[in-house]
Amino acid sequence: MAKIKVKFACTECGMESPKWLGKCPGCGSWNTMVEEKETVIKTSGAAALFQAKEKPRSIIDIDSGEEPRVETGMRELNRVLGGGIVPGSLILVGGDPGIGKSTLLLQTSNALASKKLTVLYISGEESVRQTKLRADRLGALSASLLVLCETNVERIHEAIDSVKPDFLVIDSIQTVFDPNVPSAPGSVAQVRECTAHFMRVAKGQGIATVLVGHVTKEGAIAGPRLLEHMVDCVLYFEGERHHSYRLLRAVKNRFGSTNEIGIFEMGETGLSEVSNPSELFLSERPLGVAGSTVVASMEGTRPVLVELQALVAPTHFPSPRRMSTGIDHHRMALIIAVLEKRNGMFLQTQDAYLNVAGGVRLDEPAVDLAAAVSLASSFRDVPTRPYDVIFGEIGLTGEVRAVSRSEQRVREAHKLGFKRVIMPENSLKGWNPPPGIEIIGVGTVAEALSAALE
Repeated sequence: MAKIKVKFACTECGMESPKWLGKCPGCGSWNTMVEEKETVIKTSGAAALFQAKEKPRSIIDIDSGEEPRVETGMRELNRVLGGGIVPGSLILVGGDPGIGKSTLLLQTSNALASKKLTVLYISGEESVRQTKLRADRLGALSASLLVLCETNVERIHEAIDSVKPDFLVIDSIQTVFDPNVPSAPGSVAQVRECTAHFMRVAKGQGIATVLVGHVTKEGAIAGPRLLEHMVDCVLYFEGERHHSYRLLRAVKNRFGSTNEIGIFEMGETGLSEVSNPSELFLSERPLGVAGSTVVASMEGTRPVLVELQALVAPTHFPSPRRMSTGIDHHRMALIIAVLEKRNGMFLQTQDAYLNVAGGVRLDEPAVDLAAAVSLASSFRDVPTRPYDVIFGEIGLTGEVRAVSRSEQRVREAHKLGFKRVIMPENSLKGWNPPPGIEIIGVGTVAEALSAALE
């Protein structure tokens, strides 16, 4: 006998409760518990047992060869994925509405279809005609690219069995529903069950599957956090609406690094790859302006030069403002405290603003020294040299700590024509700098300020 059971699930973390709660006990979010209905079918104990198809094997006898990968035709996407798409993998792509997720996947589908691979593009938000109009604009016209407008999981499964694709795109997972689940499309139960269904399809038939996910107003992928644990790779497509370039960032990847980023530029004919992102981020940098410095940051295996801008101005309020964009707010407060305590700068009556130009977010501690120099330059109203690159981690005692991959950062600065690099002296060991660039090793923040603001 089938029995309808009512429960309440959190739309943020997926935690279930037999009654409604104003605050989720799992993640602490308010007003996120929604009603879900599920059908409970009572079966006998023998029929409900799980039948294992594989026997346990010794880990020594398991082949550990490299996973075969399929080149996507886009170098930036290959970099983020770790070298290409792994057959049978399940990939989740999230991003703001209109950022270019469907454009990226349609271009990727066309590139794979051009290699004689069968690609099935399931559109749940647009009709087949709308998808064709976008494909005409992007030039994504290939006979092996099949398009279907469907939201029913059972009918999608029938299409997969008939087509037998090598690459599958579901755009988007929030629009797909399972008729056996008594919940509305996009609900916690539907998203969870549909994702589990496509995971079984991907693993069982070896089909590389990409799911497009909506994001919440906080920027996280909508649905329970269980969704991100089920997939093999989670990619975020980021970018500012007022800028033409987009960043593809991996936050989870079972087949590669999670620190890589891919940079694209949005144009009339779709997304184009940016081969040298440092030139893009520094294209509008002003020269000889107080508060502006260039930092060498590592994004995965790629060094990227980005401009840091700081503005320090007298405050008219009892408590000064501390605002940062692209850098952790708490890290900025730590740097200001070090400048006050160790370098004698009286910043308690000053508002401080710190911005990473271009909308990039820098998370590594190697940007500390450049942020400190930017704040000190704006506070003293003394410009830095226009062809200096600064990087290093700052400790609470005012020392400058070594950072990893210093040689790659210096070579990137030398390639772009910078004349001088201010960096931790402990990072100078074990390699030789390229000719034509001056290296200044510093041990404290005071030494770095005297070298940069001389």
